[in-house]
This record gives sequence, structure tokens and C-alpha cells, in this order.
Amino acid sequence: MLQGKTAIVTGSTSGIGLGIADAFARAGANVVLNGFGDAMEIERLRSDLACKNGVKVVYSPADMSKSKAIENMVRQTADTFGAVDILVNNAGIQHVAPIDEFPEEKWDAILAINLSSAFHATRLALPGMKKKGWGRIINVASAHALVGSPYKSAYVAAKHGVFGLTKVTALETAEEGITCNAICPGYVKTPLVEKQIDDQAKAHGIPREKVITDVLLTNQPNKKFVEVSELAALAVFLCSDAGASLTGTALPMDGGWTAH
Repeated sequence: MLQGKTAIVTGSTSGIGLGIADAFARAGANVVLNGFGDAMEIERLRSDLACKNGVKVVYSPADMSKSKAIENMVRQTADTFGAVDILVNNAGIQHVAPIDEFPEEKWDAILAINLSSAFHATRLALPGMKKKGWGRIINVASAHALVGSPYKSAYVAAKHGVFGLTKVTALETAEEGITCNAICPGYVKTPLVEKQIDDQAKAHGIPREKVITDVLLTNQPNKKFVEVSELAALAVFLCSDAGASLTGTALPMDGGWTAH
């Protein structure tokens, strides 16, 4: 389905990003992995994706809090593959604390990685997409792009901003053969959420199991974590011909959370 296309997936060495990168590779796209982690494990992931699917997979260690690093990643992708056809802005971090106790440096880091990185990657990828008359931008937002939760001021602010950026990008590119959408997952069992469970347990003074049932999944009516494979399948659909008229939207995959 995506043969000949090239996709950058930020924050793709684990979790949702890795699931999307894997789905793109299986659909025939060349993939640029990005993120932090053990160098040997990342190389194993890269090699495995390439060999299993017969596509080219490269790794960029770009720090998504640095605009120059993002610029280098996009330029190197264009130099290697000719263009960036698909951009998935997925990189994200989290910190949980009351507003009046929220560390300034955590606020700055979350806004930089969760929001500003999406802006920088988008502005740098768009010229090549416009030149080709085709492009897909997928912003992995969150149910928190649509609703708020206590103790997550920076994350909620950033994700609301991501959805705003999504709408503006879609409007500006509507006649260019480019779409931009936001996927808005509920809670997904990823390393980021595992850390949230630990942080919430500490903040509330309750066991991890209680955090899962009484804090996290209390807002998801189906009482289940979203599967990474479900989000990956949605991302592939958005890049297909069938998704060509879907742009500027927030697509919740949250077990009914935002239906409240």
C-alpha cells in the first residue's frame, strides 16, 4: 500500500511510535526511526524491520527538543530517500504534579518535545510534500487534546496545542494533496504510561493496581487499555487513498472516554 513512500516516525524506538513504524514497514514504506535507548537494541529493531519487510530503515538520534537536530533529521531523510512523504509526530514525555508545584524545567521540556517538535518537523517536511503534491502528517495527540485531567498541566496544554496545529496545517494544505490529522489515544500500555502509573501511585499514595482501575481507566468506559496495533492500523489507513479526504480532524481511540 505504501511502497515507495518514506515515513519519519518520531519517538519510535518503543511504544506507539514503534508500532506505527512497524505497520508502515509492513505496508511497504521506508522508515526513519527516531528516539532514545540502548544503541544495540535500536540497531536490532532497525535491522529486524528492514529484513522482515524488504524496506530501508534508518535511525536518527535527533533530540526532538532541539530545532537544529530536527532540521538535520529531515534534511538527511530527504537526501537519503528523496523526500519525506509521511511524518508522524509522536515523540512525547510526561510529568505529573499540581500546577503550583510543577517544575518550570519540566514545563519547558514537555512543551518543547510534545508541541514545538511537531511544529518544527512539520514546517521542514512541508516544502517537499508540496513539491510532490502528496503528503500525510499524523500528530499523535491524546484524549488530553480534547479533555483535561488534574496534575497534567503541561501535557494537556501541549496536546491541546497539537490539535490546534493539526487544524491549521490541514487548512493551509487542503489544496496541496496533503492531509494532517491528530490521533487521540486513551491510555495505551507503553513505557510512558508505565511511568505515569508509578508517578500517580506516588502522588496519591495508592498501589499501582488502584492507579490503573481507579485513576487511569476510570475515564475509559470499556475499562481496557488501547492496543498499539489499533493505533498503527489507523495510521496506515490515514496514509491510504481511502483517507485522502480526512483532514483537520481529531480521531479519538479511547474506549469512549471523550464521549462523556
